[in-house]
Parts: sequence; structure tokens; C-alpha cells
Amino acid sequence: MDGSSLSGIETEKSAFEADRKFRKELSAGITSLALLSVLNYADDPMYGYQIAKLMEDDDKQSVPLVKHGALYPVLRSLEARELLCSRVEPSVAGPPRRYYVITEKGREAHLRWVSIWKRTSRLIEKILGGTLDD
Repeated sequence: MDGSSLSGIETEKSAFEADRKFRKELSAGITSLALLSVLNYADDPMYGYQIAKLMEDDDKQSVPLVKHGALYPVLRSLEARELLCSRVEPSVAGPPRRYYVITEKGREAHLRWVSIWKRTSRLIEKILGGTLDD
């Protein structure tokens, strides 16, 4: 079946699914960098929901690049790799909260990953702008 035989609703649904898949793939690659960056520049330890709120897009109409629930497995993974450490503290407003802090190993990884991100984003900008020959 070619694309011309799809109804408008089917085409819209297909585009939505393709966009959702692209956002998921993109998010998977940048969530760790974003989390390390937030914690690298934080003055105090931060808990998951606090981090998630910082990472929200100001445009409430858009689909979030990183969903709140997706942050916690990444935080645990970063902690398992000793890039973060955490402690649990009681909360007066609900269940105990796990507070995260970046480690020295995490700061070193952050520097490397920022460098990789900058090189990658420059290349993508060239590709998107059609200026690969420059």
C-alpha cells in the first residue's frame, strides 16, 4: 500500500506514531546528559520530582521530551555506574524522598558527554542546514 491510499486520519495517526517513536529514541540518548547537567549545576541535592519539573518544557501544549516516570530508571542507572549518589530523607509532605548528588566521577563524565554532545549537535546542525560541504 502506498501513502496516497491512506485516509487523512490514518496518515495523521501514522505521523503521530512516527513522531512519538522519534522523540523516544532522541530522549533515550540525552536524558543521562540532561540529568548530569542539572545535578552538576545544582547548589543542593535534588529529588526526582524536583529534577523532572526543571526539565519540563515551558510549552505546555507540546509532548514532553522526557516523561517524569522515565527519569527514575535513568537516575538509578547513573547511580549504579557511580556517576550519582543518593540518600533517602523523610518528607513532611508525603513519602520519603531520594535526593541525588553528582559524584566526582559523574562530573568527569559530564565534561566528556558535553564535549560529545557539542560535536554531535554541530554535525547535526550542518546536516539539517544542508551545509556538509563547509
